[in-house]
Amino acid sequence: MNVHVETRDSATIIQPQGDVDLASSPEFRARLQEAQEQAQARLVIDLSSVQYMDSSGVATLVECLQRSRTDGIPLFLCQLHERVLSVFQIARLDGVFDIVATVDDALTA
Repeated sequence: MNVHVETRDSATIIQPQGDVDLASSPEFRARLQEAQEQAQARLVIDLSSVQYMDSSGVATLVECLQRSRTDGIPLFLCQLHERVLSVFQIARLDGVFDIVATVDDALTA
């Protein structure tokens, strides 16, 4: 799994590429932790390149959310494909995470 990380307007933007499942979650988790250690003002996870996410991927994002709350850094998810969004809706996590349409929306929220 490739994970692109960039900084824009004091925000750390993370873009995983590929499915987030049991096989790829450990690497995704490690990259998220690295990015969180560097994050300053906000953390944006752009899921536009993720077509599929299973419960291990969701658990990884829940851990990330917990750390960001502890650190006082807002976390936003954006550009979720319908299939990925439905996983969050079924688990009723769409009300727990700040989910916005685009990266720009996350940067201005």
